[in-house]
Amino acid sequence: MCLLFSLCETQAELGWTSYPPNGWEEISGVDEKYKPIRTYQVCNVMEPTQQNNWLQTGWVTRRGGQRIFVELQFTLRDCNSIPGVAGTCKETFNLLYVESDRDLDGVTREDRYTKIDTIAADESFTQGDLGERKMKLNTEVREIGHLNRKGFHLAFQDVGACVALVAVRVYYKRCLATVQNLAVFPDTVAEAAFATLVEVRGACVNNSELDTDSPPRMHCSAEGEWLVPIGKCSCSAGYEEGHSSCEGRMKLHRKQSFGLCSFRLLAFIF
Repeated sequence: MCLLFSLCETQAELGWTSYPPNGWEEISGVDEKYKPIRTYQVCNVMEPTQQNNWLQTGWVTRRGGQRIFVELQFTLRDCNSIPGVAGTCKETFNLLYVESDRDLDGVTREDRYTKIDTIAADESFTQGDLGERKMKLNTEVREIGHLNRKGFHLAFQDVGACVALVAVRVYYKRCLATVQNLAVFPDTVAEAAFATLVEVRGACVNNSELDTDSPPRMHCSAEGEWLVPIGKCSCSAGYEEGHSSCEGRMKLHRKQSFGLCSFRLLAFIF
């Protein structure tokens, strides 16, 4: 996983904007364990008119990721638990994005956004939960695929809910650099297509040689896992395989001898 950003700074540091002014607000508070948290909240459910409140993130560079994941943690109020609530009260909000090669600076036209999904809560909270300090935290993950521009903005659209965003994480998946069969495989970004494997050629470690009949290869899955190792490198003449490396025989044998002496000394002492 490669993290692009998480909701952990102030609104000014994040560069997020909200509109209209009476919509989303940045609120500081404590969770049910009395730990300080920062949230974005909106709760205009008593208003008789249809709501359209937007919260837009700053520009996020995708850094090579084509398949981006958005993890949301949020709480949402049960409309039926609010006395005198207007008939326009909702229990969902919308997640959207817009691609761009640069920061779009502040508010972006709504018609430029593409909707990712309507987000609903598995558990909504009531007045009783508030009294008992139960957050009823929900976690939802959505993905954006086949991005082509250098970056993007996310947006959260409220259409009349009582909702608080507690945490937002944006990331993509990659296969981390590794050594397999005496070959080094570099960090590799996972493909956007779920069923696609990326074939990666390995480079032989120092003091090793390529097996020309079966060069080292592995496949990076869309989930960021290395799969199907094929081929290998072999230690050059005068070297023996150690821990993911090729070492001179004399050096390797000295290490083994020291280990044996230490064992005998410990046995003698005890």
